[in-house]
Amino acid sequence: MNLAAPADLSRFLSRKPDGSVTFDAMVRGARCAGCLAKIEKGVGGLPGVASARLNLSTGKLAVVGSADFRPETVLQRLHDLGYEGAPFEAGATLDEDAREGRFLLHCLVVAAFGTVFTMGLTDAVWYGGDMDAGLSQLFFWLAAAVSVPATLYSGQPFFFSAWKVLRQRRSNMDVPISLALVLSLGLSLWQTAHGGSHVYFDAAVMLSFLLLAGRYLDFQLRNKARGAARHLLAMQSILVRRQGAGGTLETVAAADLNPGDRITLASGERTPVDGVLEDRGTELDLSLVTGESVPVSRGAGAAISAGSIVTGAPVILRVTARVENSLVADLARLMEAGRQSKSLYVTLAERAARAYVPFVAVASLAVLAGWLWTGADFTRALTNAVAVLIITCPCALGLAVPAVQTAATGRLFRKGIFIKSGDALERLADIDRAVFDKTGTLTLGRPVLENRDEIAPQVLEQAARLARASHHPLARALASSAGAGDVARDVTEVPGSGLEAQDGGITLRLGNAAWCGVEDRGGASLWFRAGTLPAVRFLFRDQIRTESRQMLAALEARGVVTEMLTGDQPGPAAQIAADAGIALWRAAVDPKEKAAHLQALAGRGHHVLMVGDGINDAAAMALAHVSIAPGTAIDISQRAADMVLRADTLSPVVEALDVARKARRLVMQNFAVAGLYNIAAIPLAALGLVTPLMAAAAMASSSLLVTLNALRLAPWRAS
Repeated sequence: MNLAAPADLSRFLSRKPDGSVTFDAMVRGARCAGCLAKIEKGVGGLPGVASARLNLSTGKLAVVGSADFRPETVLQRLHDLGYEGAPFEAGATLDEDAREGRFLLHCLVVAAFGTVFTMGLTDAVWYGGDMDAGLSQLFFWLAAAVSVPATLYSGQPFFFSAWKVLRQRRSNMDVPISLALVLSLGLSLWQTAHGGSHVYFDAAVMLSFLLLAGRYLDFQLRNKARGAARHLLAMQSILVRRQGAGGTLETVAAADLNPGDRITLASGERTPVDGVLEDRGTELDLSLVTGESVPVSRGAGAAISAGSIVTGAPVILRVTARVENSLVADLARLMEAGRQSKSLYVTLAERAARAYVPFVAVASLAVLAGWLWTGADFTRALTNAVAVLIITCPCALGLAVPAVQTAATGRLFRKGIFIKSGDALERLADIDRAVFDKTGTLTLGRPVLENRDEIAPQVLEQAARLARASHHPLARALASSAGAGDVARDVTEVPGSGLEAQDGGITLRLGNAAWCGVEDRGGASLWFRAGTLPAVRFLFRDQIRTESRQMLAALEARGVVTEMLTGDQPGPAAQIAADAGIALWRAAVDPKEKAAHLQALAGRGHHVLMVGDGINDAAAMALAHVSIAPGTAIDISQRAADMVLRADTLSPVVEALDVARKARRLVMQNFAVAGLYNIAAIPLAALGLVTPLMAAAAMASSSLLVTLNALRLAPWRAS
């Protein structure tokens, strides 16, 4: 798979006010902390490059250079280092992910086909009784005709990876795997050509199939973890209508907007850049900024952040910052920083593999040399060396984590939890602190009338007649509380203020405090005034989830300290905190403050779980040690989260923690199984007591033991 770079790269450069330029590249083939350090050092040392930072999860390399910096040099250096590079484009990189997934799946299918047919042909010889030598040779050649192309095709992911690291005089787990595959085929072809009876075509293709199954599972889990930051970056690529000379409208990309430009936003459109309302006020959904779903009124001249949605009258926005300097871009950068730190979390299997790979290679060479030294012929010595390579192949080690993840994922899925990130369970088992958003997370996110008992029935019905004519969330809550009834005639709605109608010569008004001529007392409220009578306040509050208090208490009982962060005002926040029984809470917190708080907790050594549902929570969720989004969360939060709750309840959070801690114990047991297996198997293979076919069977048996142990977490074992 090649990433083709366009001839003209100037359009991918972004110039900063200080004269420097930035260039974002997409990198393929970087999978570990060693790759990250190598790329950042190699690109960072180029002339004119001030800094280079790679995000392993998104594959994005952010380069800052001088004014005369040439991006072509970055792509060339990536190629020289053994990686593929191209300008970063959200749509193109998502297409590349899809192609890589299809390639792995094709390899897996070919390996499965080859395993079934090759074993059928070789088993016919092993269990064929008195089959004559000529017929046996025919079956061996037929097995070769199936196994060799199937293994060479399905083994491409291992061969390409091994070749790249060997060119750099390094090694990884794919090197011994590739050697085992090639030597098994080569030895088998030699034996077949010289009339030998020991061939291992089935061992080669079966080994490829088992390892590809684990590789494809790992790819699927990791690919889902990359989506959030890319999705947020893609929000900056929308088209907008800019006012040209003479008031004409032209459609341009958000990236082409400059400070001073004027764009037209219709109701329902999201602002792609920061700006100021030019001609009139309107109502806006500021969930990106505050997390609160109730629209707010903003008048002409008000500053609006990117990501806000116009819910009232259409407006003209005067741009004050380019798209790369907007709030959305800031959140994307925060999310990328969080994903990078998360990607550097190295699993125990990868740590073990670093020491394991050179050990396997040395052991195989030692067996080969030892048998030759004792006077054995080269074929026997090579057969035993290949047996060592196969029997010590890190298949059980590679499956130790994915097998448990698969079983745990299935169990949690039945409990209403969808696992998105490959190492989410491993990280969840470490948490000692849990931070929750308020609106839509600890609460239902649906306002209800709180002071109905204080309002006269006739006043409630008068106000409800106006409310039934509006789609405002508070108006809908008021109408729902009053029940079915008539709708006032000839209702006029003034965006940012409220509703007005005439009833028998009396003016009825429903809306904010200023609209009804009273002083604002804060909180979520509507005011109603009939003529000159005193205004009546309708006070609303969010409903806490019935399970929130029990869930928080269960986490505390498991040693996890809980707290709440919300963009809402202190009054409603204090009420919800009291209802939920949560002692630590902060109100009026914006997205950057949430992210900063998560970073501060991490800096003090805490492993934090973040649970949130809004765009404003996405950056904090990416910076958390692990994150969970309710099923009612918006798309960007679900993409940012490591886990998503399918049902509209928080109860599964406790189940997820319990399963994660048990999964960690099972992973450690699997490592022990893999280690003990190799301690027993290596001497047998080295002494020539195990053929390559027996080695492949033993290797498969160790993988089976690991899988059976993981099945202790299977869905049907859940109570």
